[in-house]
Amino acid sequence: MASGYYAHPSAFVDDGAKIGVGSKIWHFCHIYSGAQIGDNCKIGQNVAIHGAVVIGNNVKIQNNVSVYDGVTLEDDVFCGPSCVFTNILNPRSAVNRHGTKFYRPTLVSKGATIGANATVLCGVKIGRWAFIGAGAVVTRDVPDHALVYGTPAKQQGWMCVCGEKIKVSATKMQCSVCDIEYEKKDQSLCRVLK
Repeated sequence: MASGYYAHPSAFVDDGAKIGVGSKIWHFCHIYSGAQIGDNCKIGQNVAIHGAVVIGNNVKIQNNVSVYDGVTLEDDVFCGPSCVFTNILNPRSAVNRHGTKFYRPTLVSKGATIGANATVLCGVKIGRWAFIGAGAVVTRDVPDHALVYGTPAKQQGWMCVCGEKIKVSATKMQCSVCDIEYEKKDQSLCRVLK
């Protein structure tokens, strides 16, 4: 950890990659030149992080995930095992669509969770503290705190910062575990400050 981060001997970290203090990169990973990874991240086995990717602090990426150019993962994001990102909507093997002018950016906002085997199509924004269920196919933007699952993913409720489903009644929206209260604002939720 002389460089401030740990990389397993089987991992490839290209020159020009920026990796924060306390981050850990495990077996058979490839971190491309230009990739930016924040502090205290955990990068599981067999993960590829391409060069035009920005990853915030305290991000956890589980095994078998490829994070392609144009994807941004903000602080505290969780990517479950084998979740999938794309960066081109209409790929063809015979047509060269390499280069950032063809890539559609994807933003996964602070604290969001992407479940195992979920697919996130490029060009979408996943809101803060949103929760994408396992196996979901995300084809459109997801509001802050939204719980979505299915194919295509549809909103099925709201999630608290603590990761529990928010109970909705006629009078209030509150987490039954940590007691945080929320209110609906536009199409998203925001925390009620006391």
